[in-house]
Formats: sequence, C-alpha cells, structure tokens
Amino acid sequence: MTAYSDLMAFQRDTEALGQIAGRLGWDQETMMPRGAADQRGDETGAIEGILHARRTDPRIGEWLEAAEPQDEVERAQLRHIRRTYEKQTRIPAALATEIARVTSVAQGVWAGARRAEKVADFLPTLARVVALKREEAAALAGNGDLYDALLDNYEPGATAESIGAMFDRLRPRLVALADRILGAPKPAALTGQFPADGQMRVTRDLAQAFGYDWNRGRLDLAVHPFSSGSGNDVRITTRVVEEEPFNCFYSTIHETGHACYEQAIDQAYLLTPLGNGVSMGVHESQSRIYENQMGRSRPFTGWLFGRMQAEFGALSVRDADAFHAAVNRVQPGYIRTEADEVHYNLHVMLRFDLERQLIGGALEVADLEAAWNARFLKDFGAAVDRPSHGVLQDVHWSVGLFGYFPTYSLGNVYAGCLNQAMRAAVPGIDAGLARGDASAATGWLRQNLQRHGGLYEPGEVVARACGFAPSEGPLLDYLEAKFAEIYRL
Repeated sequence: MTAYSDLMAFQRDTEALGQIAGRLGWDQETMMPRGAADQRGDETGAIEGILHARRTDPRIGEWLEAAEPQDEVERAQLRHIRRTYEKQTRIPAALATEIARVTSVAQGVWAGARRAEKVADFLPTLARVVALKREEAAALAGNGDLYDALLDNYEPGATAESIGAMFDRLRPRLVALADRILGAPKPAALTGQFPADGQMRVTRDLAQAFGYDWNRGRLDLAVHPFSSGSGNDVRITTRVVEEEPFNCFYSTIHETGHACYEQAIDQAYLLTPLGNGVSMGVHESQSRIYENQMGRSRPFTGWLFGRMQAEFGALSVRDADAFHAAVNRVQPGYIRTEADEVHYNLHVMLRFDLERQLIGGALEVADLEAAWNARFLKDFGAAVDRPSHGVLQDVHWSVGLFGYFPTYSLGNVYAGCLNQAMRAAVPGIDAGLARGDASAATGWLRQNLQRHGGLYEPGEVVARACGFAPSEGPLLDYLEAKFAEIYRL
C-alpha cells in the first residue's frame, strides 16, 4: 500500500462517519421527538469527538508528507484533506465536541422560541453558541480576521473584504431597480386556500421536473427547508402553508437544486473529499438557478399554472401571464426565503453585517434583536412585527453557521453567470421548461459543473463552466431585463 492509498482508505471511513452525523441532523429536523433533544446533543457531540480525532490523526500528516499524487484527481483529494487537517488540528477536541453538542441542542431551543415568539427564550443559548464560535474562529485565524476564518469554512478563499466589496457593487443597482418597481402598478397576488396534500403532490412533480432521483432521495417536512446528504442518499425537505403555495413550491425547487448537485457528482468520488459540492457559494448557485432563472421563468411558470389548475381548480389570477407576474411579484417582505429576486440579496447583506459584528465583538447577543429591527427598518422601510419575522426566522445561527449567509449572494452571482453561459450554449431550454421539463438546462449544469464535485476550486469551476471569470454583471443585467418586462418599466 502506498501512502496515498492508505490515506484514502482512512479518509473513506471518516467520510462515511460524517454522513452518519449528517443523517442524525436530518432526523432531528424531521422526525425526532422533541423530548430527545438533550440526548441527541450528547450523541452528536460523541460522533463529532470521533470525527475530530480522525481528522487530526497524526498519521494524516505523515501520509500527506509521503503521498505522491499521480494525476489531477489525486492532487485535488490531497488539497482537500490537507486543508481540513490544517484547520482541525488548530481546534481543540473538547471545543469541537462542545460546539457539536451545544448547536444540536440549540436548534431545538430556537425552534421552540420561534413557535412561542419569545426571543428571550433563545438568547442565552445563542450567547453560548456565539462564544464557542468566537473561540473556534480565534483558533483558526491565528493573527488573522476572526470572521474570515469562519467564512473560509463555507467558501474557501473568500474574505469579508471581498464579500463586502461585492455587496457594495450589487447594492446601488438593486436598490435603484427596487425603487423603480415599487413605483409601478403591482400585479395581483395569488390568493386562496391550497390544501397540504395537493401542495405535496405538486411539489413532488416539481422535484421530478428538475431531475431529482427518488431512488436516492426522499421528501419530508421541516420548519426550515434544507437538503442533506451526498452521493446515493440525498434528502430534501419543504414546508407547507395552505395560503402560500409558492412557499412550498419554490423551497422544494431550491432544495432540489442542492440535491441534484450532490446526486450528479461523479460516482468515482463517492465517500471522498471530492464527493461533495465544492463550496456553499457554488452549491447556492445550483439551488438559485433552479429556483429562479429556471423555476420562475415565463415558460416554466406557464407549465406550473396549468399544473396548479389541474390540482386546485380555477385560480385567482386570470391567465399564465398574470400567474408569472404573481410568482415574480416584488414587494418588501420580512422573510428571506420568501423574498423576491430583487430584495433577496438585501436580506443577506443585513445578516452578513450583523454576524460579522457578532463574531468580531462589536455587537453582543443581548443587543442583536434591536440591531436587527433597526437595520430592517432602514433597509426595507417596515418595522418587524414579530420575532419569527425577524431575528428568529433563520436556523443558521442556532446551529453555528456563522459565515454561511454571504454564500447565498455569492451563489446568486454565480447563477447569473451560469445562466448567461447556459442559454448561449443550449438551444431549446425554454421549450422544455414550458413542458415542465428542465432536462436541457440541468443536463448542461450536470456536465459542465455538477459532476466535478470538489475537483476544482469554487471560482475555477464556475469559470470553466462559463468560459469567463464570474462577476455581478450578468446577475444584475438579468434582473433588470426580467423585471423591466414584467413591470413595463
């Protein structure tokens, strides 16, 4: 056995254990009884302790030193293993275990506080999470920026400075577009009652339309929709509100984008570091292009209009054009996951600024709700009416995902570039979408981006697919053209 093959055999078991840990997380958000929360925290902490010990095993350093990669794939495998090893060896085992335990329990505390609309019920737990994440950031950063150290976990190579500069370039055109739209007549919203069982039948058809492989996945309900797993076990969730079917439908399409990325990765990479999406920014590019550039396009909403009529009978909007306008209705709202494409990135900017201040110590947890409410009023012109519409709406901070939020906007930027390149390369995309068939588009994405998994660095895999370096321009051009047509600007 060579050093490389010894290392990869060891890594395969580590990856398998990581998948088991992820399955515990899926169960916690979908099926676990509430009374099991503390026990699940101990279970999660125990598995994290084992994983941390494996990821910091001194033999990894020896194997990395001795390994002689023979090709591009082996070099990429070693790059990922080395990056993880260098990070994990900076984090004390007791800290890694405690973060896993506390964030597992915190998720249930957050869900309970959200149901009760009581921020005070969550703040002590969140304060503990923030303290632990600050400690982790300090261990990872050395003399560097604390927030950058956490951001790098989700988007390798990104920095708060680069993300902030991206937001500075996005904000002026987004705000100007929103102002123009809000000054125009509003299209009618879709109204009515849409029973849960009917929504779930439609949502399964939506996942099918975008290529989700049911033999390697399943659909369940969760408080906050998510996708979980990789390879041959990739699960999605959605949520149902009977008065708001688009909430269910577009959450499903979004999570299907994540899941199809994982399902499409080359099977040769299964249970290796290359067998997962390369970064959360690239992952979000897939969920967002499925949800928006495809799922909210005029051809696809025309098909969805017919599918909803078949399921629910006559709708409150008169025809497919009015339905398309209703799907893409622009208005300031409280909820990020339900935000229109124009306002969505403004929601992310709010979270980015607040969590950066939290990790850096400029903002304390006790002051977070007031800071959120003040910023929301400034950016969206409305006062937050209840905590579940404000600081309690997202699960991310409860589970310690500091540094994750900016990848949503980075994903939007990548999606804008991919959409431009894809439509230039593939004729007939819209004709297929009009039939409820996204295979022309998803096939291009699978071939040009998804199958590579972690083979290339994030910006590189997008640039290879597009044929040009990613930038904000294609996204902004797409948004301005789309909404100018809908709103007759």
